[in-house]
Amino acid sequence: MDDIYLTRNGYEKLIKELDFLKKEKRRQLSKAIGEARSHGDISENAEYDAAKEAQGLNEKRIAELEYKLTHVRILDYENIAKDEVLIGATVTLKDLDSQEVLEYTLVSEIEADYAEGKISVTSPVGASLLNHKEKQVVEIKVPAGVLRYEILKISR
Repeated sequence: MDDIYLTRNGYEKLIKELDFLKKEKRRQLSKAIGEARSHGDISENAEYDAAKEAQGLNEKRIAELEYKLTHVRILDYENIAKDEVLIGATVTLKDLDSQEVLEYTLVSEIEADYAEGKISVTSPVGASLLNHKEKQVVEIKVPAGVLRYEILKISR
């Protein structure tokens, strides 16, 4: 697996999720399994089956997070060009058709959250913006047609 680039906040978020799943969620699921087991025959106990399945999913997520965290590289803004759109950059764009001004931060797929303005560098928009500079116009092919953005500002 390739390195996974994360911002410091994205890294901290994964650490917190892992901590919650290992400490609190495991305890909750173990308790639910114990309660379901106390209801008698586990061979036909839907509560027990559901609790065991939830436990399995929790353990799978823990393993995924631990694996990802072993491949994380935290973005070091000191060593990344500030005049070019690269992962970790916040980009202010002007839609040349609607004149709307938009702002996105380019992040890895793991951190992407459109509601927070964080788009993946592998998304159509993110990938098209990469390696461009301020004042350049970028045309992006999307299923609905072609978007035309002017890069107004790049910041970190």
